[in-house]
Amino acid sequence: MLQQVNGRSAGPDAHGREALREDLQEFLAQEAPLQLLDDLTKVNPVTLETVLRCLQTRYMADIFYTNAGCTLVALNPFKPIPQLYSPELMREHHTAPQPQKLRPHIFTVGEQAYRNVKSLTKPVNQSIVVSGESGAGKTWTSRCLMKFYAVVATSPTSWESHKIAERIEQRILNSNPVMEAFGNACTLRNNNSSRFGKFIQLQLNRAQQITGATVQTYLLEKTRVACQASSERNFHIFYQICKGASADERLQWHLPEGAAFSWLPNPERTLEEDSFKVTREAMLHLGIDTPTQNNIFKVLAGLLHLGDIRFADSEDEAQPCQLKSDAKCSVRTPASLLWLPEDPLLETLRIRTIRAGRQQQVFRKPCSRAECDTRRDCLAKLVYARIFDWLVSVINSSICADADSWTTFIGLLDVYGFESFLDNSLEQLCINYANEKLQQHFVAHYLRAQQEEYAVEGLEWSFVNYRDNQTCLDLIEGSPVSICSLINEECRLNRPSSAAQLQTRIESALSSSPCLGHNKLSREPSFIVVHYAGAVCYHTAGLVEKNKDPVPPELTRLLQQSQDPLLKVLFPTDPEEKSQAEPSGQSRTPVLTVVSKFKASLEQLLQVLHSTTPHYIRCIKPNSQGQAQTFLREEVLSQLEACGLVETIHISAAGFPIRISHRNFVERYELLRRLHPCTSPGPQSPSPNEGCSEWSLHAEEATLQPLLQDILHTLPGLTRTAATPSDPAEATPAPVHCGRTKVFMTDSTLELLERGRARVLEQCARCIQAGWRRHRHRKQERQRQAALLIQAAIRSWLTRRHIQRLHTAATVIKRAWQKWRIRMAFLASEELDGVEDKYFFQVPRSPNSFPLPQAQMQLLGAITRLWPLGLVLANAAVGVRGFQRKLVVWACLQLPTSSPNSYTIHTAQEQDGVASIRALPQGSIKFHCRKSPLRHADICPEPSSYSVTGFNQILLERHRLGHV
Repeated sequence: MLQQVNGRSAGPDAHGREALREDLQEFLAQEAPLQLLDDLTKVNPVTLETVLRCLQTRYMADIFYTNAGCTLVALNPFKPIPQLYSPELMREHHTAPQPQKLRPHIFTVGEQAYRNVKSLTKPVNQSIVVSGESGAGKTWTSRCLMKFYAVVATSPTSWESHKIAERIEQRILNSNPVMEAFGNACTLRNNNSSRFGKFIQLQLNRAQQITGATVQTYLLEKTRVACQASSERNFHIFYQICKGASADERLQWHLPEGAAFSWLPNPERTLEEDSFKVTREAMLHLGIDTPTQNNIFKVLAGLLHLGDIRFADSEDEAQPCQLKSDAKCSVRTPASLLWLPEDPLLETLRIRTIRAGRQQQVFRKPCSRAECDTRRDCLAKLVYARIFDWLVSVINSSICADADSWTTFIGLLDVYGFESFLDNSLEQLCINYANEKLQQHFVAHYLRAQQEEYAVEGLEWSFVNYRDNQTCLDLIEGSPVSICSLINEECRLNRPSSAAQLQTRIESALSSSPCLGHNKLSREPSFIVVHYAGAVCYHTAGLVEKNKDPVPPELTRLLQQSQDPLLKVLFPTDPEEKSQAEPSGQSRTPVLTVVSKFKASLEQLLQVLHSTTPHYIRCIKPNSQGQAQTFLREEVLSQLEACGLVETIHISAAGFPIRISHRNFVERYELLRRLHPCTSPGPQSPSPNEGCSEWSLHAEEATLQPLLQDILHTLPGLTRTAATPSDPAEATPAPVHCGRTKVFMTDSTLELLERGRARVLEQCARCIQAGWRRHRHRKQERQRQAALLIQAAIRSWLTRRHIQRLHTAATVIKRAWQKWRIRMAFLASEELDGVEDKYFFQVPRSPNSFPLPQAQMQLLGAITRLWPLGLVLANAAVGVRGFQRKLVVWACLQLPTSSPNSYTIHTAQEQDGVASIRALPQGSIKFHCRKSPLRHADICPEPSSYSVTGFNQILLERHRLGHV
């Protein structure tokens, strides 16, 4: 059997075993191309060499992200790839039904954390820990994650909420350039190295929309303001001011073109981060107006000029140090820019004030040249640290939401990477200490906790040996004696600190620790700490002073005298602060050291991380030169070993990241029992005579076990259903184990169960929809029949009502017509009778008039008698012959009634030669042409086409009238 120890062959026949191992790896590598393996757990076998080869193959194919079980490995491409971080790709990962099936990406981790917040169960705060060495791409990864959440976590519905969300998103994104300008610097390993740690909380409301954010910073490397290592630079903001200021601003800030400053090394290097315009626009979006910005930049320019103050050694210790000849004019410029009086500034830098005795007597002692330089540097560091903290508070006040407007958060932790330089001091010790704590958190969360939980749950598990760094942490922070405690104790002792003495105390007190070493070749006092990422040599010179971080009270009082508006805010005159800054000799409290404050803030951060569900992104630097398409196996191998990635792959490949309690598992997946006949009854409730206390955990587990078995028996059927001809690997049984209190499974098993649950829910939904549609159809049919009956009844009633109204109206009209006809007939008869009497019996004659001839009298009588005949003929129907009509004609013509059949009456309608003639007028012709003598002769309510009305329209036969 082939045995390996750390990936190397062992045994006498090493050459033969090496050949066999290469053949085996070559055979296993033929299963799938390495660049197609998205997860390092699929590498066969899992060794450092195979993992390294897989990462190298993918890196050379421009594939920079690879899963390593529960961790994402991110390789720095060292070249711009815009399409890899486009908004379209962000939305693709956000809208994908299963983002884990996409290619590995930081957006996949971000989307998984976002969906965990939106989970159907109780929402849990999420955190994403981005770790790696300096220059591995942690800052860029954090920036891209913030852009991702700014895109996917803002989906407002109204225009007003859209503007609010857009403003919040813009402010959150604009906090990055400001923080990087004031907190990042160019180092030997990285052009944009974060010189502080930050933890950003993206606050989400109940609808999972970003409502705000908060930024918490850790351990700003403020010593970089006054001290920069060789080939390194100061913070970016100083270079931005010198390169991006306008001519007027240069004149105001005393920054001539091409000026050189002691605290501004390597100004000739031009970096992408030296963009003064971007920083100004970001500050403006955060609510920092232009006058305040100019005030900040003026103070920073004053710090640059403060660094040019040089002191010369004093020949007499009782006299203060004098300025160098080339630095005499350099005091006036920083004093004017900081709005400080020139003489007090120079006096504070050169003379120290000592208070001693019960009466607090003040003694003034001149400082040495080294002490003057230290006080000058301390003044600059104090001002810069206050400005940085003030900017963080302004950013938080600009982007932080109210406490009642958000419910969950997603944290982004971007901390400094593991550092090891030629000269390592307190800053590197704190940075590496933080990385040790984060590595322990990772080990505790994913490695040790998993294996311990498997053992408690009774799972058959072959334990994997992993590297635990608890021994190193005990060396740094342990109790009662550790490196930190010894450094703090040196700070509390009222004696001068000695580097050699500190080294001796550390080596003697902690000699039993396997993680402590001694560098015998070093001439300077130092000690070695074996970290998880490698051994680092720390120099003890200056450790105690840096840990004290002393701020002379006279420096604070000097800054409180400044008339600058910004410095007045940063250094207010507070009596309480003054009393604390000048404690009495009898009641002096222990000084809070840098290590103590950093340790307290780190513990607070870890408490937040422990309360969240963490996600890890391991950033790897392919080479230290920052060159694209260059993969140095030795450097990458050291980083893989340092972060314990191989152990993580082993446990993730064999482990079960999904763990669900029995009760929750049954409650969620009991629906799957519908797919197969039930073999056990459902959970029974306790009998009424049993109290709740008797319902023990053992009885509950005994009740849930049959249900669990029924649910787990459905997995083979779900696996066969999910299998496809193109991918027969999906037909393999899904790995799942039932522990004592939890069910352990892999992501694929969980996906299979969720798919089966969705199918059952779909079937139930279809049954419910079919029943509802059937019920709705029947209800609508009944409503339609009822509507038809109601409509028919209403139509019948309306028709009857309409007919009744018509009948009533017709009756009224008929009666009115009859009344009118009778009245007209009566009036006509009255008029006819009056005319006859008038013309026959009451014809007026004047005395001189002569009697009419007999012929005229007969003609007048005939006209009068023929009037009724005209009315009868006008109202008679065409061609109507009747007895009544003949009688009327006979009566009007005064024919003898003896022989009625001997007369033939012809009407005008029966002949073609019918003409309309006017009745012969009696009296004036003009009067008879205008109006009929009958008053109602021209009135007819319903004129018909065959009726003739009016006196002047009576149809008569011309020859008949002449005959009469």
